[in-house]
Amino acid sequence: MNYKTINEANEAVIQKITEASPFLTDVVPAKSVISELKEYVLLHAGPPIQYENMTDPMQGSCIGAVLFEEWAEDETAARELLENGEITFIPCHHVRAVGPMGGITSPNMPVLVVENKENGNEAYCQMNEGIGAVLRFGAYNIQVIERLHWMKNILGPVLGRALRNIDGGLNVNVLIARAIAMGDEFHQRNIAASLVFLKEVGPVISGLEEIDNKDRTDVIQFLSNTDQFFLNIAMATGKAVMDAAAVIKDGTVVTAMCRNGENFGIRISGMGDEWFTAPVNTPDGLYFTGYSAEDANPDIGDSAITETIGLGGVAMIAAPAVTRFVGSGGFNDALDTTNQMAEIFISNHPNFIIPTWDFKGACLGLDARKVVETGITPVINTGIAHKIAGYGQIGAGTVQPPVECFEKAVTAYAEKLGFKE
Repeated sequence: MNYKTINEANEAVIQKITEASPFLTDVVPAKSVISELKEYVLLHAGPPIQYENMTDPMQGSCIGAVLFEEWAEDETAARELLENGEITFIPCHHVRAVGPMGGITSPNMPVLVVENKENGNEAYCQMNEGIGAVLRFGAYNIQVIERLHWMKNILGPVLGRALRNIDGGLNVNVLIARAIAMGDEFHQRNIAASLVFLKEVGPVISGLEEIDNKDRTDVIQFLSNTDQFFLNIAMATGKAVMDAAAVIKDGTVVTAMCRNGENFGIRISGMGDEWFTAPVNTPDGLYFTGYSAEDANPDIGDSAITETIGLGGVAMIAAPAVTRFVGSGGFNDALDTTNQMAEIFISNHPNFIIPTWDFKGACLGLDARKVVETGITPVINTGIAHKIAGYGQIGAGTVQPPVECFEKAVTAYAEKLGFKE
């Protein structure tokens, strides 16, 4: 379809977003839904990157994935396999997926399946491992590998069976609408959403007669303990929604944001699958006892897909409990942040109503033109990884993308439309 103006094209993209109908339908092995995931293939977060250019925690995640898949017997053999170029790497975003932090996803890892029933497309994200030493932050000790096997053998199959027993799956829009009214913004804070999710699946899991009692108890306990479990559901949802919106090949709405520790990358609707990148920043935030900014790794992960749909740091006002991550940590700082974000978004989401923002809907339609015009870049909530693999998460805070990404995207789209300097 030919649009008369950029604004008209952007409105078409926004309509795709608001009409999206994402449902969490299953949990399955990644290789069963991502055909590109074969032996000796790994997915990673962010725009394309080679193993040698990855930061240490992302490389650590690669080592852990190799050990999990039993492609190597020990760390030394895993490093040799990776350093010799015997592993093929694909960005998660290239295969309808997203990955938290390092984003390293291997063939046998279970992934959440979110189907956008309005458009018939699916998106995938691995499940949240919990806190502490976890693969997504670069840890790969024996406890990490054992947990991954438990998720593969127990957690994934149990949740998959439960979701298949819910007619049509879980309506994620409904879950988000409930939880945003309970103080979540879906990047830094997912406590309410994770509990709402457990409220829906808990009774179903309890009624699965074919599940061993210990396994049932362990799964319920894990979901009860994992405050951030819903984050990965929100990520897969964001991907399913924005992939459908990206079918509109016109306009300047940002359809993806992600980072790989080396570069921050964005896509805009009018430029399809092309990445526009610039060097990534290091997050600012609060650190666990004993750590400081000197220990922080440059930002990594695909979780900024949540900000692309107007949640996360963009919706900081929705989550008073995490306002300490912006400014001096007061409610007014969060309000100022979200009000400023509204300057670079086009509209408001009619379904994601924020009571603490005078019942306005979450920001909708991040416009690359507005970012360039105002110099305001989106605020992204994020975890902070230690720059050395094995330490895991050392804090949490916010990060902002380099404005150069948006400048490159807008310039490229102008050239596509025939405008010359």
